Amino acid sequence: MPFSFWHSDQNAEPLFIPAIGLELRVRLPGAASGGEMTLIETQNAPGFGPPLHRHREVEVFRVLAGRYLYVVDGARFYAETDDVVSVPGGAGHTFVNVADTPGRQLIAILPALDAAAFFTELGGVMKDGVPDKAALNIFGQKWGVEFLGPPLKKP
Repeated sequence: MPFSFWHSDQNAEPLFIPAIGLELRVRLPGAASGGEMTLIETQNAPGFGPPLHRHREVEVFRVLAGRYLYVVDGARFYAETDDVVSVPGGAGHTFVNVADTPGRQLIAILPALDAAAFFTELGGVMKDGVPDKAALNIFGQKWGVEFLGPPLKKP
């Protein structure tokens, strides 16, 4: 694999998307892996998660703290601290932090995605709240992401 040396700074500035309760740090940019993988660390506020969506990239989630309700291609299940969830490329998926405290996940994206650019642009699209599916899909066309529905609600 074409990985190069990389050291992620724990003090790196996070990206924020308040509309979906997200704080995100890119831990391994795609350039450090020759485009093979991106690694991000997220913090999700209680009751928040992304809209239901799908994309070609595989995602592997490791729950670092908290409890999440996931939906992957219609299957609903809970994932807790130290659980790992893999989502195949093309699968419709979402999750919500169901804990009363912020949850944290480490997420591998394969192949790599320019996560800093993607989430910065997504934050701009969501600056006034989560827009409707049509507006999200206009944004998603550039990135190969199809938005299928709203974020999950905490049960």
